[in-house]
Amino acid sequence: MSKNHDSNIAMLIDCDNVSAKYIDSILNDLSKYGIVNIRNAYGNWKDPRLRGWEDALQEYAIKPIQQFDYTKGKNATDIAMIIDTMDLLYTKELSAIALITSDSDFTPVVTRILADGLRVYGYGESKTPEAFVNACSQFIYAEKLFDASYEVEESTKSKKIERKELRQDTKLLYILRKAVEQTCDDAGWANIAAVGKYISQNSSFSPINYGYLKLGHLIKAIDLFDVRMENNNTVMLIRDKRYY
Repeated sequence: MSKNHDSNIAMLIDCDNVSAKYIDSILNDLSKYGIVNIRNAYGNWKDPRLRGWEDALQEYAIKPIQQFDYTKGKNATDIAMIIDTMDLLYTKELSAIALITSDSDFTPVVTRILADGLRVYGYGESKTPEAFVNACSQFIYAEKLFDASYEVEESTKSKKIERKELRQDTKLLYILRKAVEQTCDDAGWANIAAVGKYISQNSSFSPINYGYLKLGHLIKAIDLFDVRMENNNTVMLIRDKRYY
């Protein structure tokens, strides 16, 4: 999706399940899709484990929502986020909701948001259950996004997935080849922008989760598609090598 400042996005953060260090890269990524004009962060702010969020709340104008742990074993943060999400659906004009969490409890909420015609951008750590990942319009692992956005220590940086492993990922191959098949011309060439749009409308895929900032970088790394550049190298066309 192209950047559209008429698109309003509400961001709700489950601070119990995502580190504060990822918020800058998440907000930068969301800015591609619109304006994040609702920014709520949920947690029990008396909990010392959330101290890392204190500076981030002020720096990025995020509203803290206090949730006391009234009952042991019950996650008040999740409940508050779910209630506020439903309120937002009925009271605000939004194009998308961003859920920052690593908790699968939000999977039914995602389904409900999608039913209202909004997109759901999910961000969470690598521990995020697959059910939530697959439910989102797009899901990005926060660690991968952070590594792709900033220079980090080589010892801690998540490596790009190399060609051999990429080619063994049958789900990835299906997503890419299906998108090319559905968007190509009679000669088999597909504009990568159209490929990316098709993928975003049909799966939660993001190249960032494979260590690549852009889809074109992933396409070149996997080397299963012919690549042709046009319009002074501003337009990339790709074609499945299996058929040509």
